[in-house]
Amino acid sequence: MSRIYALANQKGGVGKTTTAVNLGAYLAALGNRVLLVDVDPQANATSHLGIQHQQVTQSVYSVLLDSVPAERAIRLTSQVHLDLLPSTRNLAGAEVELVGLDQREHRLRCALEPVRDRYDYVLMDCPPSLGLLTVNALTAVRDGVIIPVQCEYLALEGLGHLLKTIYMVRDSLNPRLAIAGVVLTMFDARTNLSRQVVEEVRRYFPAHVFETVVPRTVRLGEAPSYGETIMSYAPATAGAAAYHALAYELMERNES
Repeated sequence: MSRIYALANQKGGVGKTTTAVNLGAYLAALGNRVLLVDVDPQANATSHLGIQHQQVTQSVYSVLLDSVPAERAIRLTSQVHLDLLPSTRNLAGAEVELVGLDQREHRLRCALEPVRDRYDYVLMDCPPSLGLLTVNALTAVRDGVIIPVQCEYLALEGLGHLLKTIYMVRDSLNPRLAIAGVVLTMFDARTNLSRQVVEEVRRYFPAHVFETVVPRTVRLGEAPSYGETIMSYAPATAGAAAYHALAYELMERNES
């Protein structure tokens, strides 16, 4: 049975897409079949894996709005065991177009049902908003929401709204929805602020924070511009080691 997670935080710049792509890459490297679903109109996860939006003919938009089977839109990536359901910029209009449709909150879940059991893990990269695209992803979740939080000033700002949305979706659309874990990103050991944020987040989410902390590194910032994961771009760096450890930690949680 596949594990289905959404990576969500309506605050941008927290390392959400970086975490989705690199966690997926290391889960795949550890022998899991992984599907990454790019639900963000910015299509950053798609370009991060070396696929430009001009190359995409079928996408999440096609699946949600044109009833194209997910199987036809899924693409292979350069990494073995890692597939992608890509996004394009026309997904930006989906928030409005979905409003008048039947089962508007369930369209992504229904689209993934025929393909989900081909994979050990399905990771959905949500947009930095709490609209219908994010609600679709949350409704499709089976195993929880992974929340990336950057170790910077105002790290917890806006998380209350995200938690309220999670609880609303859980109560009305998806009773299985829960917080799977919080990933601390962009940690800088040289600053007191980063250490203080780690302590604050662990107090706020005492039972949910992953032990693995992702450091701020130049290589993690560079890899997307080359269309590569950190595993292929700079495998011997601290950022690569962190996402490798995070993948192990997630797998161990699922086995316990």
